[in-house]
Amino acid sequence: MLKEKAIIVTGAASGIGLEIARQCIQENAHVIACDRNREKLAEIKQSINSDALDVYTLDVTRYEEVASFFAWASERHPAINGLVNNAGIYLGKSILDYDADEIDQVINVNIKGFIYFSRLFGRMLLDQKRAGVIVNLSSVSGLEGSSDAVYGLSKAAAVGLTKSCAMNFAPYIRVNCVAPTLVDTSMMDKVPVWRKNEYREHELIKSPVLPVDVANTVVFLLSEKGRNYTGATFDLNNGCYLR
Repeated sequence: MLKEKAIIVTGAASGIGLEIARQCIQENAHVIACDRNREKLAEIKQSINSDALDVYTLDVTRYEEVASFFAWASERHPAINGLVNNAGIYLGKSILDYDADEIDQVINVNIKGFIYFSRLFGRMLLDQKRAGVIVNLSSVSGLEGSSDAVYGLSKAAAVGLTKSCAMNFAPYIRVNCVAPTLVDTSMMDKVPVWRKNEYREHELIKSPVLPVDVANTVVFLLSEKGRNYTGATFDLNNGCYLR
């Protein structure tokens, strides 16, 4: 499905990002996996052991590092045509318990990181009048609210960024969003038990959403099979919320 695609995946060292990278490679894409965890990226490079994978260590919150990455990527992979904004953090705290530095941390990773990558990816392709695709990872928390209000805010911002970039980057770049329910990753350990139960109670499909399920949706949107979608948000929530 992704033959002749070269795709950047942020937050690719673990969880959903790692599974997206794997699935993209299986579908014949070349993947540039970005993360700030150098050791995990090295382990992934060794375990996947494919010429279709490059890894790059950076902090998505530092604009200079992101700009340097795109300078490197445009020389190393001039045909890059896909971006998955996945890097994110979840502290699992009440807004009443956040301190100022923690608020900045969540906003910098979950919002500014998406903005920086979208801006530089968009500029690169639009200058060359090339077609491309962006997929942003939001969350059910961005649509329905979260017990962690700062996280919920950041994931709602991903939906707004998706719609605005779809308008700004048309007709060359399609921009879509995936908003999963609770996914079986280490991040879910921080979700309060009462909130997990509330989600599960309302799900119409009882099998859990796994990282591979999210990756399958992302691959579809990156592929030509999703060519008529832009500015859309895909609810991956087992029918928990019907809109």
